[in-house]
Amino acid sequence: MPDHDRVEGAARNLEGKAKELAGKVTGDQKLRAEGEADQVSGKVQNAVGGLKDTLRDNRN
Repeated sequence: MPDHDRVEGAARNLEGKAKELAGKVTGDQKLRAEGEADQVSGKVQNAVGGLKDTLRDNRN
């Protein structure tokens, strides 16, 4: 089972993509920037979860 951080990170990344797209469509630069930031945050969280998965798998 994947680490909770991986699942949450993937969801944050998708949310960020939606925000960025909405910002592009509406011309809202702040919303677009928030979406881009959410994507970066989600990718980092996903990577941390992947590292936790690797460490857990190596212990077993």
